[in-house]
Amino acid sequence: MKKLSSCFTTLALCSSLFSGFLHASECDPGERVVKFSHVTGGTTHPKVILINEFAANVNREMNGRLCVEVYPNSTLFGDSKELEALLLGDVQLLAPSIAKFGAFTDKYAVFDLPFLFKDLDQIIRFTKTPEAKDLLHVMEDSAGFVGLGYWMSGMKYFTANKPLLVPSDAKGLKIRVQSSTIAKGMIRAMGASPQVIAFSEVYGALQTGVVDGQENTWSNIYTQKFYEVQDSVTETNHQVLAYLFVTSADFLNSLSDEDRTQFLDLVDRATQSANKLVKEKDAVNRENILRAGGKINTLTPEQRAEWVNTMAPIWKEFEGSIGKDLIETAAGA
Repeated sequence: MKKLSSCFTTLALCSSLFSGFLHASECDPGERVVKFSHVTGGTTHPKVILINEFAANVNREMNGRLCVEVYPNSTLFGDSKELEALLLGDVQLLAPSIAKFGAFTDKYAVFDLPFLFKDLDQIIRFTKTPEAKDLLHVMEDSAGFVGLGYWMSGMKYFTANKPLLVPSDAKGLKIRVQSSTIAKGMIRAMGASPQVIAFSEVYGALQTGVVDGQENTWSNIYTQKFYEVQDSVTETNHQVLAYLFVTSADFLNSLSDEDRTQFLDLVDRATQSANKLVKEKDAVNRENILRAGGKINTLTPEQRAEWVNTMAPIWKEFEGSIGKDLIETAAGA
């Protein structure tokens, strides 16, 4: 395992060249292979850095018992297959967007409500509340998913092939969103058409005009080079993109008490690192977009108020399914 631990980072950085760059045969005999699949490519995205760091820590500190293999950039499973693969035991760890769990629970939609959170600090405070901690287990009995932690990716901003200074500027445009009922409703409130497209296909869709715009974090916009095929980014700060670090109840329950305790300790350390790093990286990647020639539009107070007022009915629409108390806890964090 020492060989794997020492070369893990190098292999991870070269991951885009391989369809599955670590194989079970590279783990020591007797070690249990734990597959971690994700859809993000490149080497500088905070999510990529953190997953590789987590895997290296597990492989070093649980040497001889668990061996984590990382499969990035949809090389093992893409957006549409990874949750099924987790429940089938074909993969043991994922970190998809929380929005992907809308088919299993309405509660996670609290993270999707537009203009609920003003910044990452507020969101991180919310994730530490008893209510948010309880949400990690909300799908355990019904679907078999166990949340391990919330990993922030950053606040979201709109890009488009024209400046979007007020919601009506998007009228008639096709905007890529994740598979989220709230996200779709938000785009329709702008007079635009929501288009659900896999993350790995977004750049091509923007480049060819299949869609006219999208919403994402500074890190995704920069590392995926969306700014190259868009007129500009508008600093709306309208939603959070958060990942749910998730496993299956079957996998977690299959670990011995000792291994489970140590594994969950490593999980907690990774979550703390994730939310510290993302704040630093997000600010850096905003500047990287500007240095690379991208354009960023800032909103006046009046323009921001128009965005907030346009999105306000969405809160009311989903209050019943999310829960008024949960929304109030999030808003007051």
